Amino acid sequence: MFDIAVIEEPAAAEASLDPIRARLLAALAEPASATMLAARVGLARQKVNYHLRTLEQHGLIELVEERRKGNVTERVMQATAASYVISPTALAAVRPDPAQAPDRLSARWLLAISARLVQDVGALISGADRVKKRVGTFALDADIRFASASDRAAFAEELAATVTRLVGKYHDEQASEGRTHRMVIALHPSVSPPNRTPDSEKP
Repeated sequence: MFDIAVIEEPAAAEASLDPIRARLLAALAEPASATMLAARVGLARQKVNYHLRTLEQHGLIELVEERRKGNVTERVMQATAASYVISPTALAAVRPDPAQAPDRLSARWLLAISARLVQDVGALISGADRVKKRVGTFALDADIRFASASDRAAFAEELAATVTRLVGKYHDEQASEGRTHRMVIALHPSVSPPNRTPDSEKP
């Protein structure tokens, strides 16, 4: 089982978004049979079996073992990942395009950039999984509390200058054996957890 898997096919995305199937996927973080799941989620075994067949058809769950019980063979299934991300590839006709109206101060452009990040990294992960390899990536995640909007603007300007200098230092257009990498840096207000007042709403 992977920690996280990417759903790229529209039909698989549709299957995973069904409320009952989503519950079954969550329940199958641990291996279980249809009979076990039926008792766990409060559904008839026949209905659970129907949904399990759909999830298995789209590669969202897999067979772990078969157990013989009298004249019946019980199939024990497990989710292929602990969690899933739906790639914008699944909505190819309407996926966002960051090349349209690029504006580094636009939240919607940031969202388009983020969607492309999910799409690209998802494709890399899917390809690497097929050949049993790892993807070479690097990420930073940090919180920073600005005293004022002017400090935030100054930080963004200094960050942009620093990144521009580093890109100029290490980018080598002539490297025949090199590989192009994409770098995404984002800055946005933190989203408060449930039951906590966002900073923007504080008096």
